[in-house]
Amino acid sequence: MQVPLYQAKAEFFRMLGHPVRIRVLELLQGGPVAVRDLLAEIEIEPSSLSQQLAVLRRSGIVVSIREGSTVSYALAGGDVAELLRAARRILTELLAGQNELLAELRQADPPLPLPRVTPDGRATDSVSGLRFPSGAS
Repeated sequence: MQVPLYQAKAEFFRMLGHPVRIRVLELLQGGPVAVRDLLAEIEIEPSSLSQQLAVLRRSGIVVSIREGSTVSYALAGGDVAELLRAARRILTELLAGQNELLAELRQADPPLPLPRVTPDGRATDSVSGLRFPSGAS
C-alpha cells in the first residue's frame, strides 16, 4: 500500500523537526563540512551529533564523504538549501507581521503609569498623588 503524499510530506517535515538537524543543514549550505567542524560549531556531544547525522543520512538529504580519517557531510542536492531559504523568508514575514501588530498595540493602548514610592516606602498614584497603604499598589 502506497503512503499518501500528504503523509510523506508530514514525515519529511517531522524528520526536519529537530534544531540540531536544522543547524547542520544550515552549516552544510556552504559545502561539505567535517564532523569535527560541525561539533565545534554546534557544541553538542559527539554521540548526539552522530544520531542526528544518521537521521539526515537515512532520509537521503545529506551524504557522508570519507577522505582518509576525516568524515565530512554535504547536502545531497540544492533543494534542501532552497527549502531553508524559503523557511527564512516565511519566518521573516511572520515576525515582521508580529512586530507591526506589536507596534499597533503599543500605540492603541499606552502603558499605565507605574506607582511612585515615597521615601517612607508607601506607593502613590503617579497621576492623583493618592497614597496607598503600605504593601499595596
